[in-house]
Amino acid sequence: MFGFSVPNVCGIFERTKWADCFANQLRDVIKYDNETNGPWPEFNSACKQLIDNVIPRLLGALQADGHEIEPALIHGDLWEQNIGIDMETGETIVFDPGSTYAHNAMEFGTWRCSWAYYFNSPIYMRMYQRHIEPSEPAEEWDDRNRLYSIHPYLNDSAEHPGSVSRSIAYNDMLFLCEKYALLEALQKYNSEKDISITGAHTQHATQSIKDKYS
Repeated sequence: MFGFSVPNVCGIFERTKWADCFANQLRDVIKYDNETNGPWPEFNSACKQLIDNVIPRLLGALQADGHEIEPALIHGDLWEQNIGIDMETGETIVFDPGSTYAHNAMEFGTWRCSWAYYFNSPIYMRMYQRHIEPSEPAEEWDDRNRLYSIHPYLNDSAEHPGSVSRSIAYNDMLFLCEKYALLEALQKYNSEKDISITGAHTQHATQSIKDKYS
C-alpha cells in the first residue's frame, strides 16, 4: 500500500490509490505552510483546484486504462545535502530520510527544486530512466515531476518563513491548473518565474545557516 505504517515526516497514510495518498500528503503540507506563513487567498484557490481536479487527472492516469504502479520505498528527501561518502570505505551513504511507500518518481520531485545544484541536471534523470522506464502515460512524466516538487517546496516554505519556495510552488500550481484543469478565476502562470526555464538556483536555507556559523 502507499504511505507508511507509522507517522514520519511525510505523515501516515494507507491508501490503495496513489492519487488519494499524494493528495493527503499535499493537504498536510499546505496546512503546515499556511500556519507558518499565514493565509494567501489566491494560493489557497490554486491549492484547491490542484487537489480537487489536477491530481485526480494527472496521478489518477497512473492507475487507469490498464496502467498500474507498484508502491516503492523512497528516501523522501534525496538531494545533494543528504548524501555523503564514508571516508573509511569510500562508499556512498544517504541520510536524513523521510521514507514512505510512494510512486517511485516522487523521489525526484526534490531534484527539480531550486536548491538542487547538480541533481536538477537532466542527465541524472535519463540515467535513472535507462534502468526504470517512466510510468505510463510516459509523456506526462515531467508534469508529474513538477507536481511532486510542490511538496518539498511547501515543506521548505513552512520550515523557513519568507523563503521564495512558496511563490515557486504557487507558479507551478498555476502551470498545472492551466494545462489540466483550467479555472479562469486563477491568476496566470508566469514562465519568467519558472526555474525549469530560467535555470535559477536558490541556496537552501540550511546551507545559509552553515555558511553563517562556519
